[in-house]
Amino acid sequence: MIEIKEVQTKRERRQFVELPLKMYKGNPYFVPPLYGDEMKMFRKDYVYNDQSESGFFLCYKDGKAVGRIQTILQRVSNEKQNEKRVRFTRFDCPDDQEVANALFDTAAEWSKKRGMDELVGPLGYSDLEREGLLIEGFEELSTFEEQYNFPYYQKLIENYGFEKDVDWIESNLRAPEKTDDRIPVLCERIMKKYNLRIGESKNTNDFLKRYADSFFEILDKTYEPLYGTVPFTDGMKKMLIQNFKLIIDTRYVAVILDETGKVVCFGLCFPSIAKAVQKSGGRLTPAAIIRLLKAIKRPKTLDLGLIGVLPEYRMKGVSTILIWEIMKMLKSGIESAETNLNLEDNLAIQNQWKIFDARRHKRRRSFKKKI
Repeated sequence: MIEIKEVQTKRERRQFVELPLKMYKGNPYFVPPLYGDEMKMFRKDYVYNDQSESGFFLCYKDGKAVGRIQTILQRVSNEKQNEKRVRFTRFDCPDDQEVANALFDTAAEWSKKRGMDELVGPLGYSDLEREGLLIEGFEELSTFEEQYNFPYYQKLIENYGFEKDVDWIESNLRAPEKTDDRIPVLCERIMKKYNLRIGESKNTNDFLKRYADSFFEILDKTYEPLYGTVPFTDGMKKMLIQNFKLIIDTRYVAVILDETGKVVCFGLCFPSIAKAVQKSGGRLTPAAIIRLLKAIKRPKTLDLGLIGVLPEYRMKGVSTILIWEIMKMLKSGIESAETNLNLEDNLAIQNQWKIFDARRHKRRRSFKKKI
């Protein structure tokens, strides 16, 4: 017998968060989110509660929790796009269409009660969260920033009537054996022409104090037209700084300033902590913290986290300087970098990776369905 329950008790909250940890236990490609961060979603003061409404549901089969789904009515996004959408996320399910249908039926009913007419996802509260269903690259290690799922998820979703909304692609970047000598010369010319310089900082705290406000301003302008994005609130800014403060290393950031000291372009790369959090299931145990610190101090892989360019500088070649700075990071002993999600039709960003030894190795999809 199949039964759907809305998550309400502490026990059910733990079941909801721990379900994928059990499903993917021993899977070498799955990387869990931090356990504590997932539990924060159930708090009344959660950072996204002022702009959205959520539902959390578990599916039980013969008395055992086997599936889950979260619904998100993201009001700011709907107002921005003039849509009546509900996002679904944290969908996990066995290869059982009956269970999947029960979860999506519940999400659809929840949405209709709120006057919505479309389901879309997997999408989180904002694009700062894990998004998209993995449909290619099942034998590649997931990044900490993105979710892994079994191949059969796509079948379950499409069998329910969902269709493609957008795709993202991910690439693995390595420094080529020989780089084009003209690139650093071009960068120097651009810097001189527009009176630009590379920003400096003493340490992570100094870096955030100098540049954090400018980053969010540029990110809002850079990401505003992109799929699924919402403006940064003060709470989102605070959460982002808290989440990434530990893993920001000034060796792997690039900030470009104009002659007045204003930030015009930046890129944040993070030491990959994927393997460091796998063994503990995302819990920050003493052993996990030691692994985390080692991964940050001596990374083999970088995750390309956030990149932003002021609109007035996009056509001036300034992003070339940023890309060259990333190339220098790779040449400093880093084996590779992971791009994370790039929209498949965002040719501008994809063309930037051509100077690297780039391998497209993952594809993710957001689905939609009228209800």
